[in-house]
Amino acid sequence: MQIISWKDKYAKDFEEMNLYWLEEFFWVEPHDREVLGNPKKHIIEPGGMIFFVELEEEIVGCVALMKIEEGTFELTKMAVKPAFRGKKIGQKLLEHTLEYSRKKGWEKLIIYSNRKLENAIHLYKKSGFVEIPIEENGPYSRGDIKMELNLS
Repeated sequence: MQIISWKDKYAKDFEEMNLYWLEEFFWVEPHDREVLGNPKKHIIEPGGMIFFVELEEEIVGCVALMKIEEGTFELTKMAVKPAFRGKKIGQKLLEHTLEYSRKKGWEKLIIYSNRKLENAIHLYKKSGFVEIPIEENGPYSRGDIKMELNLS
């Protein structure tokens, strides 16, 4: 298993894994379609990053870091193909993104999630994320929890 950085050729994998995950657990919102339809424009070009997990030449997982403002990024669009869940792929992706974010000198990461995703919430808390109030309307109507990790 290796974690690799964004390449244009993986755009379809990124979109398909996330659409599958969203349809499995929730629904696809307009913001999702916009970002997933053009991740280079919405994530990469503004200064973010997308990582993929490659296992035996197959892309099986992904995660994105989307710039919110200088030094603050949203950890978003984490998905693992169903056949590969339960193998700590999400945990390895999260560890990799945290290490990358710290090396970049970013100040904090935020996550919008949903409380029904108990395993994900547990993983985020284990990694040091803390729940904070959702003061604004978040980008997703399904988001009922906002978490933050100060990186400094």
